[in-house]
Amino acid sequence: MMARKGMMLLPLLATLQLSGCAATQSPSNVGVEGAEKKADTRLLEAGAAALQSHPPISALNAYLDGFHFYNGRQNAQMEAHHYCSVLSEELIQCVIYDGNVEDAKLMGVEYIISERLFNELPAAEKSLWHSHVHEVKSGQLIAPGIPQTAEHALMRKLVRTYGKTWHTWHTDQQKSLPLGVPQLMMGFTADGQADPRMVEERDQRFGIDSAQKRRDRADIETPTVQPGADAWQKGKVFQIEDPTGAHVHH
Repeated sequence: MMARKGMMLLPLLATLQLSGCAATQSPSNVGVEGAEKKADTRLLEAGAAALQSHPPISALNAYLDGFHFYNGRQNAQMEAHHYCSVLSEELIQCVIYDGNVEDAKLMGVEYIISERLFNELPAAEKSLWHSHVHEVKSGQLIAPGIPQTAEHALMRKLVRTYGKTWHTWHTDQQKSLPLGVPQLMMGFTADGQADPRMVEERDQRFGIDSAQKRRDRADIETPTVQPGADAWQKGKVFQIEDPTGAHVHH
């Protein structure tokens, strides 16, 4: 499977070019600390953009928008903008921002793996991962700016995947610097968990209807969530203790 790198996903994601995906702007949650850029800094930026190649960045060819919450604090929720690249048919890596504009803050990372790879993980490792079944079937996970048919095909693949997500900059708490320690994030697994106002605000901004997407995705099979995922639902919550006291988990 790994030898057929991205054989199915790559042609699909070729339709998800980032060049038009941010027509609807989602601003960052916080401003920028520090002094304004000087002229020589801007010159260096321009020179680097013109002369240096950026293969890992160029590989980020898919944009997904969804929602996360802190493992152990389901009421602490936020929108997450994922920019992803496909490493193989069974492994995707994403960088996560708090917006889709130029000054968006890099919040963290998410790794997405297939059901097969998830089932091969040790039990302790599985507890760090969350399922994507509800995110897909509820219409909460979207791929902005692409044709509905392409998004539907992508969601049909993602519904059987699992994600491990770490946030490193907690701009949802209005932190204008990346303070504290990384925090493990989870995805919603049932109706009534995500703040409806958060979802509605996102929908209005992108001009979409999550409820309609739910109906459109009714034909996508609902796979059984594999044992070990979404461990928080069974009271098994892991979180990194923050020595700064910024995060308190129950």
